[in-house]
Amino acid sequence: MKYNLIFILLLFIGNPVFSQLQTIRKIDGTTVTPSQVDLIVKKLMDTAHIQGLNLAVLNNNKTVFIKSYGFRNKPEKALMDTATIVYGASFSKAVFGYLIMKLTEEKVLVLDKPLYQYLKKPIAEYEYFSDLQGDSRWKSITARMCLDHTTGLPNVRWFHPTTGKQDTIGTMKIYFNPGTKYAYSGEGYKLLQLVVEELTGKNIDELAREKIFKPFAMTRTGYIWHESFGDSNVAVGHMNNGDIDKKKKRTEPVAGGSLVTTIADYTKFIEIIMQQKGLSKKMYREMLSPQIAIYSKTQFPPIQEETTTENKAIHLSYGLGWGYLKCPRYGKAFFKEGNGISWRNYNINFPEKGISVVIMINSENGEKVFQELVETVVGDTCIPWKWQDYIPYNQK
Repeated sequence: MKYNLIFILLLFIGNPVFSQLQTIRKIDGTTVTPSQVDLIVKKLMDTAHIQGLNLAVLNNNKTVFIKSYGFRNKPEKALMDTATIVYGASFSKAVFGYLIMKLTEEKVLVLDKPLYQYLKKPIAEYEYFSDLQGDSRWKSITARMCLDHTTGLPNVRWFHPTTGKQDTIGTMKIYFNPGTKYAYSGEGYKLLQLVVEELTGKNIDELAREKIFKPFAMTRTGYIWHESFGDSNVAVGHMNNGDIDKKKKRTEPVAGGSLVTTIADYTKFIEIIMQQKGLSKKMYREMLSPQIAIYSKTQFPPIQEETTTENKAIHLSYGLGWGYLKCPRYGKAFFKEGNGISWRNYNINFPEKGISVVIMINSENGEKVFQELVETVVGDTCIPWKWQDYIPYNQK
């Protein structure tokens, strides 16, 4: 009986050994206590059927709350903690954006130089991009276009960019003139990865470890699996049908989506960004400034003809590796999502207020609690929930 009580307490209040808990100051100046957050998280996890959840909050650009709830592996009754390895999904792109800015500052590459000029052969002669034979528009693609999603390339070649349905042919294609509009593209990040790796002679995991992970003590983070991570504290994903989604241990890095990390490590990275460490002020201004306005109705599917101005008031745009918006009351914000089927992650940062929130969930339903969870610890903001298609669990 005593064991069961301790188990239940750890499940819903988190493991105190791995928790940092202070009263949180919200964006409007009001506060919320750790115990209030615990109650909301328990309700959300119960109601939305979420197995595991990680949450971190920054005030004054420093972590004031970091905690893990629920299971890293529910069938095994294994609890999550802040050192648990989780799948970062497209959080990978934000880290890669920082890495590219670092290389730009070191004059390894120039953001607006056509990428093909760095390569040993034309882009269309590389097997992965061979479908682009006959379309010379690849000659105009730059690093800036890759980072702000304006290359015209699809998100993932195996999913049709206008329908979102699986495409067994997997054709690589440029869908519009590069640089002219926004359309989320993981394939653009792969192209930039190809250039960086050929240019430096190192893969992006090696570069990230050298320039980000080691300097900032992110010891359980990588674009590939490292044996130093161990096997004893690794999360699995939980599907709504009861299936377990176990990520493979990658040996080849993918700039747009292979990151594995922990809530503790990724929150360190967000602290770096919010405190503007490691890069010059000039590079930070470039990275976190709007590059291209967004007029699509929703973020996905990425290639859309229909447009809208309903997000114009918040200046919805894309920067270099990060989304961008500007709230009339709270100033600018930059954000990044990470969606990997049963892995649902969200981060938004308000630099003028020194406030950030990081959410990492290993359950398919995770996105259904983003809005209520963010409003609990940050407040009522102008986040474009509809554009991101983050529909709360209690709405149809």
